[in-house]
Amino acid sequence: MSVNVTWHGHANFQIESQGVNILIDPFFTGNPRAGLAWDQAPRPDVVLVTHLHGDHAGDAVDLCRKYGAKLGTVVGAGEKLMEAGVPQAQIIGGGGFNIGGTVEHGGVKFTMTEAFHTSESGAPVGFIITLQDGFTIYHAGDTGIFRNMKTWGELYSIDLALLPCGGFYTMDARQAALAAAYLKAAVAVPMHWGTFPVLIQDPKAFAAEVAASAPDCSPLLMRPGETASFDR
Repeated sequence: MSVNVTWHGHANFQIESQGVNILIDPFFTGNPRAGLAWDQAPRPDVVLVTHLHGDHAGDAVDLCRKYGAKLGTVVGAGEKLMEAGVPQAQIIGGGGFNIGGTVEHGGVKFTMTEAFHTSESGAPVGFIITLQDGFTIYHAGDTGIFRNMKTWGELYSIDLALLPCGGFYTMDARQAALAAAYLKAAVAVPMHWGTFPVLIQDPKAFAAEVAASAPDCSPLLMRPGETASFDR
């Protein structure tokens, strides 16, 4: 089995596994790193939103309305996105679920984690995604480092961690590398860099920091539009 992960820039990732397509933080419109428009991306079955900042909620409403995709987000954010036009029947839980909760769709399990950041409504969150064959992906959302990442690394065997490293709004490279160590991630991809001038523009520091802090983790530096495949 193969898991395909495409980075559309910023925190916008698309995951395809066994016929299920998952889109996380679908920021296309206004994203200088995205190489395509929101309606040119492969059709999602599930759209996940980590928090209600425009560079993360992005085109979620349009995507869900056009394709009938399920929306996974935290209570509070779900209500706001419903007011913006997402039908309630498409929102997992009818208005969202919450930190520590796990839901399932298409054989994929979605566990919501805490994140330390801000949001227009509801709490900022991350997601642990357990695919049909057990391959596990952690998308941290926008966050600073926190020691409870160790707990997630104990509870889950994390094959791939998607970690912000841009600094200013989130963790920097050094913190993100320590997060990879806490999580005991097999592979770590840096995100949330290069989009805006205040963010770091080169992720090479992340790779160097991972080598120092998490030697058992392999850093993977992706470019916007690139797809990485993981075979099981």
